[in-house]
Amino acid sequence: MAFRRRRILALYLLWKYLKSKRRLWVQATRPRRLQPREVRPPVREPRVDDAQFRRDFRLTRRQFDDLLRRLGDRISHQDTNYRLSIPAWQRLSICLRYLSTGDSFRSIANCFHVGVSTVQKIVPEVSTAIWDCLAGEFMAVPSTDDWRTVAEDFAQRWNFPLCCGALDSKHVVLKCPPHLRTVSLVVIAVVDANYCFRLVDVSGYGKTSDCGILANSAFGQALRDGSLRLPADRPLPGAEHKGAQPHVFVGSEAFPLRRNLMRPYPGRKLARDKDTFNYRLSRARLVVENAFRILSSQWGMYRRVIVIRPEVVEKCVKATCVLHNFMMMTSEDKEPMSESLPAFEGQLTSFSRVASNNHSREAVRVRETFTEYFSAEGIVPRQQGSSESHPPAPADQSVQLQ
Repeated sequence: MAFRRRRILALYLLWKYLKSKRRLWVQATRPRRLQPREVRPPVREPRVDDAQFRRDFRLTRRQFDDLLRRLGDRISHQDTNYRLSIPAWQRLSICLRYLSTGDSFRSIANCFHVGVSTVQKIVPEVSTAIWDCLAGEFMAVPSTDDWRTVAEDFAQRWNFPLCCGALDSKHVVLKCPPHLRTVSLVVIAVVDANYCFRLVDVSGYGKTSDCGILANSAFGQALRDGSLRLPADRPLPGAEHKGAQPHVFVGSEAFPLRRNLMRPYPGRKLARDKDTFNYRLSRARLVVENAFRILSSQWGMYRRVIVIRPEVVEKCVKATCVLHNFMMMTSEDKEPMSESLPAFEGQLTSFSRVASNNHSREAVRVRETFTEYFSAEGIVPRQQGSSESHPPAPADQSVQLQ
């Protein structure tokens, strides 16, 4: 009797073990994943030339190796007795492939011989690692000295003194599974004079009206309470008699007029001094427009309909922004393009208005001071005779990531 009981218990435990055991690691119809012990990594095969490598991953081989060195320990997984883990170089390749093409997870899974669920886990994991490992060096929160350096670059390159950055905001339109309802992710960015992102605020998910976007963003709150650590007020160059003026950001007509945020004068057929101010402001603001165009042209996910969860899109957007800086700062060829960037922005759409324009008297006074300065002490030769139709920006205002 005891023997029979033990036999029944053993059969039950065997049945339970077989039922819970995972019989297949991958689908039978999927080719077996190549292991690094069997072949050389595909991204390093000699037949893949440098041009093809950059088309696939948007990075040069040197930049890819540098990025892999920075992320290797963060994205590596441990091998087990059952199978080898996906190596770090392949995890990085999968993530970069999605960011650069915007292909579906199923297409990328077939390309790398992995499961769709594996790609779904790798993309947000590696995107988070890219942001965490690169943001401290390539997109650190600017200090007072950093803002002062940015202002000097804007004065020298774009003839707009006391400017700490160009501000713009975009909608990233996506279809959120499982019901594929269309929502938008709000991206507010500050760009310096060299097309690098200094501040990026990703939030929204389309739940906030356009007028409340800036006020509810981290940048808007920091601008309002004065926690951005901007440099102290100082006179405009050659106009000490006008008194000390604040350091400002420049934005489009979608933004409100604030003491530290300049927007163009509305309307047409303006007075010459106001038209000159609009020209100088628009010329300085071109850097943020071109930065978003570079971002869209380099990372194909912005030119496709994004069909993943909003929290994953947020990680991908932040990863592409910091990779943009990484590529700009580590590029060996920094020569500007001879032609302007394409006008399209894919799924990145602009705002009509991001806040109500209830400006203060102090903000009006600051803008009027800049207006007088650009037509007097701060005049430049190229703005002469261009009040009716201003010429396009020079060719050196558009650069290409290398």
